[in-house]
Amino acid sequence: MPKLCGEAFWRETLRGAHYVVAPMVDQSELAWRLLSRRHGAQLCYTPMLHAQVFLRDANYRRENLYDEACAEDRPLIVQFCANDPEVFVQAALLAQDYCDAIDLNLGCPQMIAKRGHYGAFLQEEWDLLQRMILLANEKLSVPITCKIRVFPEIDKTVKYAQMLEKAGCQLLTVHGRTKEQKGPLAGVASWEHIQAVRKAVSIPVFANGNIQCLRDVEECIRKTGVHGVMSAEGNLHNPALFEGRNPLVWEMAEEYLEIVQKYPCPLSYVRAHLFKLWHHTLQVYQQLREELAKVKTLEGIVDVNRELKLRCQEEIANQKEGEKPKEGLPFFHWICQPYIRPGPKERCKENGGSGTEKGVRGKRALEDEEDGNSELLSKNKQKKKLRNPNKSFDPSLKPKYAKCDQCGNPKGNKCVFNMCRGCCKKRAFKETADCPGHGLLFKTKYEKSLLWQSNQRVTQPPEVTRRGDGAVGEPVVLQEAGDA
Repeated sequence: MPKLCGEAFWRETLRGAHYVVAPMVDQSELAWRLLSRRHGAQLCYTPMLHAQVFLRDANYRRENLYDEACAEDRPLIVQFCANDPEVFVQAALLAQDYCDAIDLNLGCPQMIAKRGHYGAFLQEEWDLLQRMILLANEKLSVPITCKIRVFPEIDKTVKYAQMLEKAGCQLLTVHGRTKEQKGPLAGVASWEHIQAVRKAVSIPVFANGNIQCLRDVEECIRKTGVHGVMSAEGNLHNPALFEGRNPLVWEMAEEYLEIVQKYPCPLSYVRAHLFKLWHHTLQVYQQLREELAKVKTLEGIVDVNRELKLRCQEEIANQKEGEKPKEGLPFFHWICQPYIRPGPKERCKENGGSGTEKGVRGKRALEDEEDGNSELLSKNKQKKKLRNPNKSFDPSLKPKYAKCDQCGNPKGNKCVFNMCRGCCKKRAFKETADCPGHGLLFKTKYEKSLLWQSNQRVTQPPEVTRRGDGAVGEPVVLQEAGDA
């Protein structure tokens, strides 16, 4: 059967999906995908998988995809991050039988993506991306899709999308933020960029950004004309978002925990989901927040969830008529609802910028901490100070390191090449040289191996054979091989 493309792929394979759960590292595992599908999600992505690790590590493949194969979990798109065409395609070939499409992550803006050279940090390397998608489109039996972030300029974003379509991308998800818009600097996603891309390409387009409730989904589709809308944080705080409901938090938490018992996942994933679901309630019950952070078993998490439920039910029972939600929330804290990520100024206020509000304070600039006064240190630095009372955080007292000639990292003080150990090792191996400063002895070991081989040839003893049957009392005579 020929591979479906574009509109036909979206309409038949993806069943015309409008409501999509985003790929989220350590958060869109099978249990969460099944919960989301029960409450309106029509298409899910796996968490982002590292193509190189997926290719070389059978345990990684099994834990992140093979063991999670589930008939209910379709349609499903597997997302990879990669920066090498061959590695990407080989990893995708190992995954294609377990999904309906392979997605190339070109949207991750985090520092780990910058260090690994993938995600949104490939968006300027159009030649590389063309080669990756062309090869994948040629070799895979399932379609190739891409998830991107926008450029500040709409025109450049449109050309970028058209390039990906021409290379063979069959569906494009556009996150309406630039790679610089993340964390407290996220701001508002640009639906104008998404609308321009939708008009400029002939393949299906999904929108991502500014989705907190079903009304946002409908408005986004109306304004941009996209085929579907993807949600990440909105889905984490309210997995019933696509149903247009705001259920009680403990209903969603209990249902999720039941699924986890059937389809286990790392405890860190479960804990992270409950922190999101109970986000507003945990601001009220700080002690239970600490208990949730410390608990070591799934049974312990279930107990914390039960205690949160009892506290909220007790609060509901004591609620006065006409009482309204506090802290400016649209609903009471025990109801699933969006979390509005604060900007830099709001975050400072939320953390108690004055150093007195709620007993919590924001981090200070390093220059304010030069005297080492523990009252001015961040919580992290205060913990370090407790472990080592003599530790100083004065930047002027920090030792200055000479930089590696190759990469800029601190170089070894005794390195013969004036490099860090990593660069020194590569050069010493290439040139068969020694660097005593780093304990690298490639030349010495090579010379020793040559000497050993030479000695072996010189001292090789002549072969001998036995004469006689070695019977008891009969002498055994040794003779040189070939002796008559």
